[in-house]
Amino acid sequence: MAIPKYDAMYKSLLACLRDMQQHSKKEVLDKIAADFSVTAEERQLLLPSGRQRLFDNRVGWTITYLKKAGLVISPKRGIYQLTEEGKKVVDADPPVVDNTYLERYDSFKQFVSAQVTSGNGQQPQSVTGADDLSGQTPQDALDAAYQQINQALADDILSEIMQKESAFFERLVVQLLEHMGYGGSVEHAGQVVGKSGDESIDGIIREDKLGFSMIYIQAKRWDRSTSIGRPEIQKFVGALAGQGASKGLFITTAQFTKEARENAKKQHTTKVVLVDGDALAKLMIEYNVGVSTQAVYQIKQLDIDFFGDENG
Repeated sequence: MAIPKYDAMYKSLLACLRDMQQHSKKEVLDKIAADFSVTAEERQLLLPSGRQRLFDNRVGWTITYLKKAGLVISPKRGIYQLTEEGKKVVDADPPVVDNTYLERYDSFKQFVSAQVTSGNGQQPQSVTGADDLSGQTPQDALDAAYQQINQALADDILSEIMQKESAFFERLVVQLLEHMGYGGSVEHAGQVVGKSGDESIDGIIREDKLGFSMIYIQAKRWDRSTSIGRPEIQKFVGALAGQGASKGLFITTAQFTKEARENAKKQHTTKVVLVDGDALAKLMIEYNVGVSTQAVYQIKQLDIDFFGDENG
């Protein structure tokens, strides 16, 4: 039979994990392939890019969507396990588990809302209509898919960071800033200084090649659901003053409250920039830190100049 779409495999994947034990991706792939009678030859079929197997890619999206709904977790890379909420779904055994079913979970709806907003400012679609391309141009569909892939990648980046030590995160932040052009091309233009009792300064980087100005960094690998308030910003500003610094960057995997952002904007003697988890992941994607290019698609259009009168 043909390789099933990602949303047709939700129930099969949940059933594969119903024992609440941890399972490898290979186990998951083999179980779903058996459920849908996907042959060995079909499992070798590649995406048009030629970079990944079609079946593996679709199962990957099946896993991603169930993770966003909170039904599946990945305790470590390539390992998957059912959550308590996922077990409830398996025990209830609904006739259909599809994108409409998953929309009962707020985390899934938030994921969908974040990833289908188009560049022209239109409101995001429900994911239940994301596969229905009626009313969409091919360009609209491609743009939506691009945003969807990047949003899933951003979530994966933050999940990986949360499994690392704080020291790794501090080094990552300095490396990201260097990729963004801070520090110029001078070796050791950025450095990690974060230690216990470091007065809230975790790193320093030159703003320019010659080091006329320095940016002091606070990098906090905190739970993504944590809201950082004004007191933490005031503490950071105090640490900057203690260093005689005029510029500071507070970067975190968590999120900032409205009061924290307003407090940062009100600083006059010290410029403070706040970067939350979502912004961090987007910057890492944009500047190719911790990611690699899987495929490149060129969208071409008619060259009107070529077909002008002089070539007629």
